[in-house]
Amino acid sequence: MLTGQFGEIYPPYLDGVGQVMLAYCKYLTERGNRTIYIAPENPSFHDEPACETMLYRSLPFGSLVYHFGFPLLHRKYRRQLEALPFDVVHAHAPFLAGLAARRIAHKRKIPLVVTFHSKYYDDVVKGTHSTFLGRLVVKYVLSFYKTCDEVWTVNKSTAGVLREYGYQGEIVIMPNGTDIVLPEDVPDALPNGLTLRDGVPTLLFVGQQDLKKNPHFVLQACALLKKRALPFQLVLAGDGPDRHHLEALAQELGIAEDVVFLGRVSDREKLMALYKRADLFVFPSIYDNAPLVVREAAMMDTPSLVIEGSCAAEGIENGVNGFTCQLSGEDIAAAIEAALPECAAAGLRARGTIPIPWEKVAEMVEARYSALCEKKKQHK
Repeated sequence: MLTGQFGEIYPPYLDGVGQVMLAYCKYLTERGNRTIYIAPENPSFHDEPACETMLYRSLPFGSLVYHFGFPLLHRKYRRQLEALPFDVVHAHAPFLAGLAARRIAHKRKIPLVVTFHSKYYDDVVKGTHSTFLGRLVVKYVLSFYKTCDEVWTVNKSTAGVLREYGYQGEIVIMPNGTDIVLPEDVPDALPNGLTLRDGVPTLLFVGQQDLKKNPHFVLQACALLKKRALPFQLVLAGDGPDRHHLEALAQELGIAEDVVFLGRVSDREKLMALYKRADLFVFPSIYDNAPLVVREAAMMDTPSLVIEGSCAAEGIENGVNGFTCQLSGEDIAAAIEAALPECAAAGLRARGTIPIPWEKVAEMVEARYSALCEKKKQHK
């Protein structure tokens, strides 16, 4: 089976959606399929993608991470795309990449799958401060989804968000997976020359340094912990548009000496070592749908502290395989203080209950693709 995975981010610099696409490519290929990662190019990064790719011309958009692609204006790319006998195309975003996928699907009468990964309304309102534009984008997203053969979400909570947007069609739950590794198989070397103090609880945040993921609440919580003379060291791994603001906030709160802004971590093995070294993964985002970082932390016996009722909290039972709290600096600080003595036991239970192997997810994805192909053949 030949599938095209269409997205909006260059593969070596991966956000959560990019990681899912890359995992689909890797594990579907291991099952004997040909799977191609299709996205805008990004000349700022020189890492070789770890899968077969088709990249089209782009321009910077807001930062060096995201580029605005022009698939229709890249003649060589269009010729290559037309020559590929796709069986299924999968859109991981409903915009230009999604439109390119839909054009192929409708022209060739093959299945088009779309996954609802991102809270588009939140993205637009944060970027434009306009609820009107946010509603317009949601209206467009719903109109795009209605033209697809199947709409997937990564968990029940995310399906609920899509229902709130107004989508009334069938929704397939297709969970995200995890690369299964054992903590004892991960070397202890930490990324970017990081050294941590022994005997001091390590708190970890991994993700874009973007206020929409609420890392500032973690800093506020840590400032309260310091006032209470509770020892800690906080590591924030990742980069993003609000990193300088967060660094300034750490200085303002008087915790700069206790906080490490690690930047982008490109070495996967060392990132896993960082999860392994942490005592508690603190992830107060209410934006993320089914964050892979929570699963990755669980693989290393590290439990997560997430916000009660958020999509990220699905599958976490407070005090059992993780911890939940309300979204405020005070509540996060109190939850950290209560969680630290229980982290070792909760981390073991997290590893046994939260991660799903990508191999199993790929088997499920392949089965859905095959069923859609058969259904299309019957209606031709």
